[in-house]
This record gives sequence, structure tokens and C-alpha cells, in this order.
Amino acid sequence: MIKGLLRIIIAIIFIASGFVKAVDLVGFSFKMEEYFEPPVFNMPFLEKFALLFSVIMVVLELWLGLMLLLKLKLKFTLSALISLCVFFGFLTFYSAYFNVVTDCGCFGDAIKFTPWQSFIKDIVLLAGLIILFILYSKEFQKADEYSDRQPTRSYAKIKYAVLGVCSLILIYFMTMGIVKEPLIDFRDYNIGTDLNAEKKKIAANPFEYKTFYSMKNEKTKEVRKVNQDDYIKQTEYWAENTPWKIEEDKNESVLVKEGYKSEIAKFKVENTEGGEVTDEILNAPEAVIIFSYHPHDVSPELLKQVEAKVNLNKNAVKYGVSTIPTTFKTVKNAMMDETAIKTIARSNPFVLTLKNGKIIDKQPAKDYIK
Repeated sequence: MIKGLLRIIIAIIFIASGFVKAVDLVGFSFKMEEYFEPPVFNMPFLEKFALLFSVIMVVLELWLGLMLLLKLKLKFTLSALISLCVFFGFLTFYSAYFNVVTDCGCFGDAIKFTPWQSFIKDIVLLAGLIILFILYSKEFQKADEYSDRQPTRSYAKIKYAVLGVCSLILIYFMTMGIVKEPLIDFRDYNIGTDLNAEKKKIAANPFEYKTFYSMKNEKTKEVRKVNQDDYIKQTEYWAENTPWKIEEDKNESVLVKEGYKSEIAKFKVENTEGGEVTDEILNAPEAVIIFSYHPHDVSPELLKQVEAKVNLNKNAVKYGVSTIPTTFKTVKNAMMDETAIKTIARSNPFVLTLKNGKIIDKQPAKDYIK
């Protein structure tokens, strides 16, 4: 009873984790790219394979989770899941210890974990899988599902049929997420989101940080961590001829109060002169924005067609937002951080339509021009 319940719980966790990534494989591939960047593993040559690696990892996670739930090939399934957990545990520990990837994307955009939370989750799952391996070890010696006993063999066929049907459904979700947009949108930028309302929530409940100075006494060589308030209050740190000096390269900004968390905080659009045009876009009765996070990869002909259709809307505020100031030819160019664009758009290019700051439509450019 206990081992059966534990098996089902762990299987559901793997299936849920795999599913939220499967519906947004492009988003998960962006997370994989972060691991290949110089500040992390410094393997930029692998970035172009990020989507392929994402597909492999998600398929493994989902299929193994389903096999565990259906109790298929338990020895192989548990061994593979333990190996997968060790791999994920290494990644999350590395991210947490070196503070290089702030969100591993374990549950996509559905549930956000800090790196240390992700690591603890992996350790708990690993422990649970090892316990399951021990509890089920006696069953590994039993006859295979395809034994000569007809009832057992028929039952196994039903399980594999269920696995096959689930696989087809998942392939559909994964394919749609790659060629179009996620069928289930867990992002903050889903249709119906009011960006102005989100901005107000962020402003009303901001994140609060305090600076901690590294103070070194040049006479005694003592080093202290002093927060910005104590630094101001205690004159010994800044009075004339004080032996205490700030070690500039060792100061830290520490989060002291968590505010309203939303990716909308990163929605900041600048024109090519560096002036912010975010309010113009959010306050417009209608705004149509073309986004491109890798403008050099976009066909000039596709951009031409998208711009032509956007320009048919005479009443809307129109901008082409990318990472370089010369991407668009007939629509006003604007700039945004690449990561922020990727949060909004999974396709390159992508068209977002707003009415009074509320998202009413979002489409890959190829669908928009049809």
C-alpha cells in the first residue's frame, strides 16, 4: 500500500513536471541555452541544439513517469529515473551554489522554484526513488510482463496501449508548442492579461533590497558586513580619519522583502534614441507590436509581409521591437532585452495586439499574415 502510493505520487510529479515543459518546449529550450552560456558551463556551441536537448529530456521525463505510474519495466524505469534525478540534482546544485541560473524551469512557467528549492526537490525525489527501488527489488526477479500467462500478458498489452495513446497526445502538444504557440499558456503574458493592472500591482508591492557594505578596518584588518541603515547611523564607519573603508567589489545587494512577482516588470520598450515608449504602448486604444529576439534569423520577405499587414491598421500604435535598432523598414523600431522578448514571444517573429494595455491577441508572424 505504502510503496504503491509513493510510486503514484512520484510518477505524477514527473508527469506534471514533464507536461508543463512539453507544452512549451521552446520556452524550456531558452532555459537550456542559459546553461550553455559562458557564465555557466561555457559551451555556446551547444546552444543551437538546445531545443533538441529539451525534447529528449522532456520525453524521458514524461515516458519514464508514465511507465512508473503504469508499473512497466520497474527495474529499468526506476534506474533511469534515479539517473535522471542525479543529473537534474547536479544542474540545480550548480545553479544554486554559483547563483548562475535563477530559475531551472523544472515546472516551466506554471510553478517558479528558486535554485535551492529545485535542488531540495531533486534530493527528495531521489530519496523517494531509491526507497522505491529497494521496496520493489523483490519483484524484479519475477517473470516479465510478457510471460506465458495469458491474463498477465493481456494486462501488459493494455498498459502499453495506454502508454501509446498518452504518447500520441503528448506529441501533439509538443509539436503545437514548437510550430505555433503553447496550447496551454502558463506565462504572465497570456491572452486577457491587463499589463497596466499588473504594472500597478508591481508598483504597489515592490521588491525591497538593502545594500550590505563590506567594511575593512585598515588598522586591525577586521572585516564586517554592515547594512546601509547601520552604516548611516554609526559614524565610526564614515567619520573623518576613520580606519574603516568600504571594499567596493565585495558589497552585496540582499533581498529583504519579496514583492509582487510578475514578468510584466520587464516590459520596458525603448525607442532607438533610448527614450522609453512603454507608456505610449500601454495607454494606446490599440497597439500592434512585432517582436523578434533573433532578427538576423528572420527572412526579410517574412518581415516585409508582417510589416505590410500591421501597417493596414491605420489607428493603432505600431512598433517593431527587437535587439537591434534597424530590424524593421516600415514600422518604427524599438528595443527590448532579448530575455524579456523571449518571455513574451516563443516564435520569431511574433505579433502582439493590445487594447488599452490588455492583451487581446498573440500570434506567430506566419499565422498573423495568413
